[in-house]
Amino acid sequence: MKQAFFPLNAVAALFALSGGAIAADDAARPAEVVVSATRVGHTVFDMPAAIDVVDAERIRDSQARVNASEALAAVPGLVAQNRQNYAQDLQISSRGFGARSAFGVRGVHLIADGIPASMPDGQGQAATFNLDMAERIEVLRGPFSAIYGNHSGGVIQMFTRDGEGAPTVETALSAGSYGSRKADLNAQGKQAGVGYVLDASRFETDGYRAHSAATRDQALAKLTLAPMAGARLTIVANALRQDDTQDALGVTWATYLRDPRAGEIDATDTQNPKRTLADRYNTRKSIDHQQIGASWEQRFGDDRLRMTAWGGNRGVIQYQAFSKAFQAPATHSGGVVDFDRDFHGADLNWLHTSELAGGRLSTTVGLEYGRSSDARRGYENFIGPQFGVKGALRRDENDKVTSLDPYVQTEWQSGAWMVSAGLRHSSVKISVDDRFLGNGNDSGSLEYSHTTPVLGLLYRLSPALNVYASAARGFETPTLNELFYSGTGGGFNFRLQAAQSTHLETGIKARLSEGTRINAAVFQVRTRDELVVDSSAGGRTSYRNAGSTLRQGMELSLDTAWSHGLSARAALTGLRAVYDHGFGAVAEGSRLPGIPNANAYGELAWKDSANRYGAALEAVASSRIYAEDANADKAAPGYGVINARVNANQQWRGWRFKQFVRLNNLLDKQYVGSLIVGDTNKRYYEAAPGRNWLIGASAQYQF
Repeated sequence: MKQAFFPLNAVAALFALSGGAIAADDAARPAEVVVSATRVGHTVFDMPAAIDVVDAERIRDSQARVNASEALAAVPGLVAQNRQNYAQDLQISSRGFGARSAFGVRGVHLIADGIPASMPDGQGQAATFNLDMAERIEVLRGPFSAIYGNHSGGVIQMFTRDGEGAPTVETALSAGSYGSRKADLNAQGKQAGVGYVLDASRFETDGYRAHSAATRDQALAKLTLAPMAGARLTIVANALRQDDTQDALGVTWATYLRDPRAGEIDATDTQNPKRTLADRYNTRKSIDHQQIGASWEQRFGDDRLRMTAWGGNRGVIQYQAFSKAFQAPATHSGGVVDFDRDFHGADLNWLHTSELAGGRLSTTVGLEYGRSSDARRGYENFIGPQFGVKGALRRDENDKVTSLDPYVQTEWQSGAWMVSAGLRHSSVKISVDDRFLGNGNDSGSLEYSHTTPVLGLLYRLSPALNVYASAARGFETPTLNELFYSGTGGGFNFRLQAAQSTHLETGIKARLSEGTRINAAVFQVRTRDELVVDSSAGGRTSYRNAGSTLRQGMELSLDTAWSHGLSARAALTGLRAVYDHGFGAVAEGSRLPGIPNANAYGELAWKDSANRYGAALEAVASSRIYAEDANADKAAPGYGVINARVNANQQWRGWRFKQFVRLNNLLDKQYVGSLIVGDTNKRYYEAAPGRNWLIGASAQYQF
């Protein structure tokens, strides 16, 4: 029996939670102005695109502010999973793009304060987002994402707060299950025309899963000033450091059923009792990331010139669980990854406004450049009988990725009509200088180029109802990690092609009442040359281009405010993502791995009239998810969990105090929270925590 396109029980549960309310964007608050889709500020209601804004209250209040997944759960079309493994970052996908990423974020473009958090090859790290000082997150899905070029199946753009008003100092502390604790200290204000924000935090956890302890230090400094009339200068520096973050690895289905917190036993271990793979090889990862960026914006009446430049360094050393036997072949690059990356880039754009045919025409012309250079080495992860140490050198190369993207985006508004169009030409060049010739010479280069057009049309049927349609072409190059090995046992895979996609979307945005909105969209995406796992063994994963895929889906977001401080929010996504042509052992109609058929979020919240106390119930549900292309192995079953939160705040003279308590997974459900897609060893499954708690408090003083 075929699985239903959208499970009725999930819909029923969600509407039961939200009281059957139909609504969307928070109309009770002032409308948020967004810039992600057209680079010209508009409210979400007036955009011909699927875009959601997550505000500061949802990001910062009643949350640990450690993972972006905390704040993104209520966004339709987006799946953001905490893998309970801080060595591998979050697992984020937008309409299925990015779902197969083994670590980090691919397929979704990440931006922080106008500076890319994704590298030129498309790989990004959401862990670099500073959630403590976040003012809002804009989440763009669908055709308009393509205007950001390579790996833009969706766009997640975070903006930190500006320093304003009298100086304030704040400290925040939180603690929770599994030895989790966090301390944050920040200061902000504006003096002599200079706004400043300073923040530093430390997060520590023993980890829910075995061998998953982590320590994370973050810091942010931001300055904003107006050096001259019509000008604004913003300087942002941030840093992330994780030392010896334990890597829990995935487990087989049998191990998950036996103990969801346990690691996979290493059957080759000579000790008695046998250790897990993670313990025997002491799998771990250290990250040292720092960057700085500056943006100058100069206005000339309605016109605007913006120049942004950035640079930084990212050092990573990772110890993996690969045995001596697999590292014996001369072609293997070892079980220790060690690279030092320097990156920099710039974006220059000009916005010009004029009158055309009785309407207003806004045109942005720009050029974006990015470059990363990796000094990459690989080592054996053993010395004699000792594992989990840096052994003999097995890899020594320099990898460079350069991107150059000219783009133009224009928007015309007249009366009830808005027409928006864009064109971007992306060129990505990847080169390898192999200095370790004992396993062959992998030196060489390849180049990808693609033009991504986008077109959107919005019509205002009434002041309370907008309809829109949009279309675009997009593409994804292989990331460096996907190019490192070929399936034939050779080295660098120079044969991989970029995946190309065609996006269509139509939707409505309605204000049903003063405090109630609804956003709905239906979409289709066709992709050819989809990048899929070819083989994965002995620590070497190679990729290939598969046939075409088809994604068809719908999104519905609802938000309403009632009397007596009650409000409700809901987000529903239905997505049919399949291979519409078979290849190898993968039959036509097989579901794409890592992508749920449906997922849902619902929330019923209350605040007192003085905004001193609040409480909410949250429900999160997902359908089953397959772990590999053929859909032959055990899929991660669907699940539904309920969370609760309570918060309070007080003011006394110059002080403001806040407290909160969260109880997650109230019914203590056991479920698979995320999957490692395509693992040949079938160690796909990463368990989510059972019932757990978090408590936090903060104190802010304004001088």
